[in-house]
Amino acid sequence: MTDQSAKFTLGSTNADLALRSGTIGPDVVDVTSLYKQSGVFTYDPGFSSTASCESKITYIDGDEGMLLHRGYPIDQLAERGDYLETCYLLLYGELPTAREKEDFVYRVTRHTMVHEQMSRFYTGFRRDAHPMAVMVGSVGALSAFYHDSTDIADPHQRMVASLRMVAKMPTIAAMAYKYHIGQPFVYPRNDLSYAENFLHMCFAVPCEPYRIDPVLARAMDRIFILHADHEQNASTSTVRLAGSSGANPFACVAAGIACLWGPAHGGANEAALNMLTEIGSKDRIPEFIARAKDKNDPFRLMGFGHRVYKNYDPRAKIMQKTCHEVLDELGIKDDPLLEVAMELEHIALNDEYFIEKKLYPNVDFYSGITLKALGFPTAMFTVLFAVARTVGWIAQWKEMIEDPHQRIGRPRQLYTGAPLRDYVPVDERS
Repeated sequence: MTDQSAKFTLGSTNADLALRSGTIGPDVVDVTSLYKQSGVFTYDPGFSSTASCESKITYIDGDEGMLLHRGYPIDQLAERGDYLETCYLLLYGELPTAREKEDFVYRVTRHTMVHEQMSRFYTGFRRDAHPMAVMVGSVGALSAFYHDSTDIADPHQRMVASLRMVAKMPTIAAMAYKYHIGQPFVYPRNDLSYAENFLHMCFAVPCEPYRIDPVLARAMDRIFILHADHEQNASTSTVRLAGSSGANPFACVAAGIACLWGPAHGGANEAALNMLTEIGSKDRIPEFIARAKDKNDPFRLMGFGHRVYKNYDPRAKIMQKTCHEVLDELGIKDDPLLEVAMELEHIALNDEYFIEKKLYPNVDFYSGITLKALGFPTAMFTVLFAVARTVGWIAQWKEMIEDPHQRIGRPRQLYTGAPLRDYVPVDERS
């Protein structure tokens, strides 16, 4: 809090509003008392100019292309650390010591199995159900299987629920994938790392051994790190809003998954790959580039630019490197979609129009290509996003629950409907 205040004047009414400062980033005007002092609300569709909470977890500077988790740049975490270390950082506020990391990895690893009755829960879905629909239902159902970690007032139960969510989400996602393609479920293994275990559960089959490629496992781990948290985005805000009512953490994360499913949010990497499919071949790229530049054409290049980042998406730099490592490791050179993607990347990084508009390839562009190369169908892309983002959701939920100033979310509105009117009996209506 600063000693300064903002003056609000409406006619003869004046309001003194406190000015608050964070560690970094712009100051905010605290409008909590605005209605009480002046009788008016603020109007901010999409909350693009409104701080909905106070948080110590993640900071984004879109103009500078900066993403920090607890103060650490995302590129340092992705290049030097691993996903579970990032999970510990988001949940507890500091990077773990060697002993703390060993203990955390041990506890997460030994929570990866799900209740055996969950396998029968999956059979209630149609075989062609979208994996995200399965995820929403399955994660929401966890509260029916784990009653001992739903009391949000108990710090121990909050910790257990946090570990369970991080540990079990890859298993639930892998089961959704296996059910989607008609293969038997593969149980988790305690001798594998988090990313290795996920790849094994997705791609191993009972009839032959599965060799885990360390380059692909590292790529999967980086994808998880790069998507772990992203401040107060739509799904995170959904988790916080659901949690503000006192809902259990499994229900809150299920709500976040439902929000993430939207093509404007978690479905962006799937939309980017669908766009590449629509373009089809390199010789059609000029046609689509021209359409993208035409203000009267509704077509938009998916996977380029970002609502928050007005500079290069810091996650995209790491994802670009990872993408090319995966393509080189797999020897993929003649895939038509990847040829289209690489040509689009070249144009976007060199064309004056894209540079001027700052329409750089974003993390969704590269992650979509990488996930396709790893062997995942597009229907699974948002599921993998949900696996990675779970720790961010849980960290944000946990922070909100432990905030003594936390209140149930209740946005206001600008009502533009009918004014007060009297009911007319049906036989008197013309």
